[in-house]
Amino acid sequence: METELQGQEKTGFTIDGSGCIKAVFGKIKATALNLAKKTKEVGQDDPRRIIHSLKVGLALTLVSFFYYVRPLYNGFGSSGMWAVMTVVVVFEFTVGATLSKCMNRGFATLLAGALGVGVNHLGDLVGDRGEPVILGLFVFVLAAASTYTRFFPHVKARYDYGVLIFILTFSLVSISGYRVEQILELAHQRLSTILLGGAICIIISIFVCPVWAGQDLHNLVATNLDLLSNFLEGFGSEYFRVSRDGNSMMGPKEVKSLINGYKGVLNARSTEESLANFAWWEPGHGSFLFCHPWKQYLEIGGLTRQCAYHIEALSAYLNYEIQAPLEFQRKIQEPCMKMSLESGKALKELALAIKTFSQPSSVDEHLESSKSAVDELKTVLKAVSRKEDDLFKMIPSLTVSSILTDIVKCVEKIDESVHELSRQARFKNAVVGTVSPDKPQLLRRGIVKPLNDGDGDGDGDGEHVIVMVHGTSSKTNQITVV
Repeated sequence: METELQGQEKTGFTIDGSGCIKAVFGKIKATALNLAKKTKEVGQDDPRRIIHSLKVGLALTLVSFFYYVRPLYNGFGSSGMWAVMTVVVVFEFTVGATLSKCMNRGFATLLAGALGVGVNHLGDLVGDRGEPVILGLFVFVLAAASTYTRFFPHVKARYDYGVLIFILTFSLVSISGYRVEQILELAHQRLSTILLGGAICIIISIFVCPVWAGQDLHNLVATNLDLLSNFLEGFGSEYFRVSRDGNSMMGPKEVKSLINGYKGVLNARSTEESLANFAWWEPGHGSFLFCHPWKQYLEIGGLTRQCAYHIEALSAYLNYEIQAPLEFQRKIQEPCMKMSLESGKALKELALAIKTFSQPSSVDEHLESSKSAVDELKTVLKAVSRKEDDLFKMIPSLTVSSILTDIVKCVEKIDESVHELSRQARFKNAVVGTVSPDKPQLLRRGIVKPLNDGDGDGDGDGEHVIVMVHGTSSKTNQITVV
C-alpha cells in the first residue's frame, strides 16, 4: 500500500513537472513568435530601415580594415579604433542627420585638437610649476563657456553635438598632453581616423539608397494636410446623420479611423523641427535646390496643428446626441456641411500641390464656397437669435458652427502659407489643358483677345478666342464663338 502511494506521488510529480516544462516552452515559443511578428512589422512599416541597417554594417566593415590590414594599422596604430567609434556614433538614418553629426564632429575635433596642442605648448613655456595652472585655467574657461553656449536655441538646434565633442576633445588632448610625449602626432592620428570614418559614413549615406530628411519633411507636411482633409470631408454627413453623394454612412470602425487619423498631426511638431534642422545640412537634390525654404514648412506645420486642435474640439461632437430643434438643425445643416466639405477639399488640393511641387489651382473656388457658407450661416443665426425659445438646447450645435467657422479661417491661412512656399520654392505652374464645359480655362488668370476671321465684317461670325495664360498663347485653347 505504501509502495503504491509512493508510486502515485512520483507519477503525479512527473506529470506536474512535465506540465511545467511544457508551459515554459510554450511561453518561450509565444515570446519568439511575438518578437518575430514585431520585427516583421517594423520592416514593413518602413523598408528603408532594413537598408539602413545594412549600410551601417557595410560602413563598420570598411573601417575595420584599419585593424585587419597591416599597412593601414602600421600607419594609424591603435588610433584606428576612433574610426570605428565615429561610424557607430555619427551614422544616422537620414543624410542630413549623418552630415550634421559628421560636420560637427570633424570641425569640433579639428578646433579642439589645435587649441589643446597650443595650450600644451604654452604650458611648456611657463615651466613645470606653471603648466598645471595654465592647463587647468584653460580647461575651466573653455569648458564653462562652451557649455553655456549650448543654452542658445540656435546652437542647441544645430551645433549641440559639435560643442559637446569640442569639450571632450579639448579636455582629453590638453590633459593627456601633460603626461604623454608626442602629443602632436597622437592628435594627428586621431583626427585623421575620425575624418576617414566620417567620410565613409557620408559617402555611403549619400550614394547608397539615400534617405533625405528634406523629402521626409515634405511628405510629412503634405500627409498631415491630407489627414485633416479626410476628417473634414466626412464630418458633416456623420454629424448630421445623413448620407453624402448617395453613399451610406460610416460604420463605427470608419468613424474611429477618421478620429484617430488627425491625432498624429497634434504631436508632429518635434519631428518637423528635427527634419527641418537636418534638411538644412543636406545638399541640393532632386526638386530640393540649394537654399530650399525649409522654414516655410515649419510655418505650414504650425498652422496645420492649429487647425488640428479645432478639429479635436469638433470630434467631441461626432457621437453627441443632437437635442436642438429639428427646424434649427435643418437650417444650419446645409451651410455647416458645405463649410466642412469645401474646407476638406481645399486642404486636399493644397496637399496635392505640395506633393506634386505645383501651384495650387482650384483652392480658391473651395475657399470661396466655404466663405459663402459662413455668410449663409451668419444669416441663419441672426434670424434664430431673435427667438429665445430652446436657446439652451442649441448651444452644442452653435458650438459646432463656431468651430467650423474658425476652421475655415485656418484653412485660408494655410492656403496663404502654401502659396508662399510655392513662390519661394518656385513650384511649377499648374498644367493648363484643353477647355472643357465643366471647368473652362477662361476662369483662370489671363488675357482674352477676340480676333476677326474671314471678311472682317465685325458681325462675330467665325470669331476665335485665343487664351493668353501668363503671357503665352496656346492655339489648342481656341473657342469658336457661334
